[in-house]
Amino acid sequence: MSALFALATSLLWGLADFGGGLLTRRTPALTVVVVSQLIAVTVLGAIVVATGGWSETGPQLWFAAAAGVVGPAAMLCFYRALALGPMGVVSPLGALGGVTVPLCVALVLGERPGLLQVSGVVVAVAGVVLASGPQTGGVPVQRQTLLLTLVAALGFGSVMALIAEASNTLTGLFLALFVQRVCNVVVGGGALLASVRRGNPGLPEGGMGVVWASLPALAFVGLADVAANGTYNLAAHHGPVTVAAVLASLYPVVTALAARALLGERLRVVQATGAGLALVGTLLLATG
Repeated sequence: MSALFALATSLLWGLADFGGGLLTRRTPALTVVVVSQLIAVTVLGAIVVATGGWSETGPQLWFAAAAGVVGPAAMLCFYRALALGPMGVVSPLGALGGVTVPLCVALVLGERPGLLQVSGVVVAVAGVVLASGPQTGGVPVQRQTLLLTLVAALGFGSVMALIAEASNTLTGLFLALFVQRVCNVVVGGGALLASVRRGNPGLPEGGMGVVWASLPALAFVGLADVAANGTYNLAAHHGPVTVAAVLASLYPVVTALAARALLGERLRVVQATGAGLALVGTLLLATG
């Protein structure tokens, strides 16, 4: 069950990233984040009320609040790094953080994967990095870009580790996700307001009409991201975190394949190789 939940996480995150990438071609990235998360907050709030999730209030919600603050901050660093440096360097390093931090936490807490699982981890991680399209030469990487990328990678991995600790029950999970998204909106909204005050556009060309027309896509992005956090929490509680973290981090493969299938984008050789390695690593982890 853990492997299935983790693979569902990678599918949902991959599709959410693909949808978010399409939306940011027309709409400022911060606006996409804030609106999609507002939709998620509304839906989660209704679910919490319907399921009586308020009864699960406890100290563990601080993990959810921390994830809600760290997540947008990491995303902002990631966007800034993409703007400053080569995507072929920034993207794989950012994806790698989602694997390494939960793995390190799990090892510190005493998890010890078997030889077959260790092999699967190594192969799958290599696949994740290659599927992100690494760039090995030709463009220098500034120190600021590298620092922002490493901060973003640490943040992405920390969110996975924090959300895994945010609840132990299903109703508690709904409440934890609600708290996380409220914090996302507060942090993202503050960043959007600051960006607008600096003179950057807060709306796309065409104004609110474009945003209203994009609401179904924005809802999909926000709810898919929420669902991915939920399935990762379930994966981390139904099996080894070392396995869940790696399988959940296969989302760059999903994004690349979605772009190939829906937009006709051709996979580079390195990305196709990464997708193949990710599949082999997944099979090793599933059988280990």
